[in-house]
Amino acid sequence: MTPAARISAAIEVLGDIETRRRPASDALKDWGLSHRFAGSKDRAAIASLVYDALRRKASAAWIMGDSSPRSVVLGMLRLQRGLTVEQIAALCSGERFAPEPLTETERERLGSASLDEAPAHVAGDFPDWIAPSLSRLFGEELVPELQALTARAPLDLRVNALKVPTRDEAHDALPHLGAVETPLSPLGLRIAPSEDGRGPAVQAEPEFLKGWVEIQDEGSQLAALLSAVKPGEQVVDLCAGGGGKTLALAAMMDNHGQIYATDNDARRLAPIHDRLTRAGVRNVQVRTPRGKADAVSDLDGRIDCVLVDAPCTGVGTWRRNPDAKWRLRPGSLETRLKEQAAVLDRAASLARPDGRIVYITCSILPEENDDALSSFMERHPGFAPVPVSEVLEAAGLKDLEGSVRPTLHGLQMTPLRTGTDGFYVAVLRRSP
Repeated sequence: MTPAARISAAIEVLGDIETRRRPASDALKDWGLSHRFAGSKDRAAIASLVYDALRRKASAAWIMGDSSPRSVVLGMLRLQRGLTVEQIAALCSGERFAPEPLTETERERLGSASLDEAPAHVAGDFPDWIAPSLSRLFGEELVPELQALTARAPLDLRVNALKVPTRDEAHDALPHLGAVETPLSPLGLRIAPSEDGRGPAVQAEPEFLKGWVEIQDEGSQLAALLSAVKPGEQVVDLCAGGGGKTLALAAMMDNHGQIYATDNDARRLAPIHDRLTRAGVRNVQVRTPRGKADAVSDLDGRIDCVLVDAPCTGVGTWRRNPDAKWRLRPGSLETRLKEQAAVLDRAASLARPDGRIVYITCSILPEENDDALSSFMERHPGFAPVPVSEVLEAAGLKDLEGSVRPTLHGLQMTPLRTGTDGFYVAVLRRSP
């Protein structure tokens, strides 16, 4: 397919998303099934165009004065891809499979594109109903912070210290991936996003299959490190899911002590078993819930560290899933807040005296972060937040102090400040 034909396809897919109100991944899959002539490179390039258009949906519509799929794609090519009016016009020739030629209005709009007068939710490309929440956190930095969430995310790897002595050794084994060391995590390697949307097949690499590396955003790596778990401790990963942070904790503990990995949804735990084996982890018990039975009730009051990687809206991951921002509704936030309260209350029962809860979300909404913890501490006055400086020092990450955004109870990472997904981390200690 020509570049122009790919743009036509992206416009078609966006029209399907808008008309049928469904996830972008479903629309892209159906388009591929009905256009089997399109190769893998074509499908990847079309997906990249669609996701870039969703990243800049509001701002692209603003500069074009129109929110149709065609206008959003054209505006995105100007704002996100940096194409000139003439370059866009050359792609819109109206010839075989190419979009129709630019109108005079479109040319004028593209030529004078500016977000100077756009409201914050347009310039930052986010739903307007969460603007008050985000303004509480970011203040005058609201727009640049949210604009950073419209960029493509890199692919980060965590080097598994149980299999590889040093990050350098893993780096030297993967020169063909073009990876560089992550600037903040001492365990990370970063692969820059590609222009065509096709990332490297890391999961087919021998080093991945041998458990040398795991795919994990640098922010997630730092969140695990901030737990400061130590060999010999008793740890519960209460929302373990597929086990990403469980694996990181096991490596930090050098397979000494015990980690109990569980999740209230047993289906999420399915991938963890193979991952533990591949990573060489030997100090994890996977506790799969049976019906409504609590899988860790025998551990109440005995745990040094309860990791709560809480269910959340995922606003901090919009770089990776821009489709989600336009599907976020107040009702889904309310549901997540109830889930967070429930899992925090469960964590409180597990923590021993002088034990700690490490609360993590991939959200930048204060309601899911500081507010959730304020409500928790009202219900459980025996817990208090550990100062951020102490959290960083305990984790050996004092250098982060100038990058993260301190909040009332914890710290916030963002693409603008830390180059990571938008992770929130707070540590609460139970009174002795």
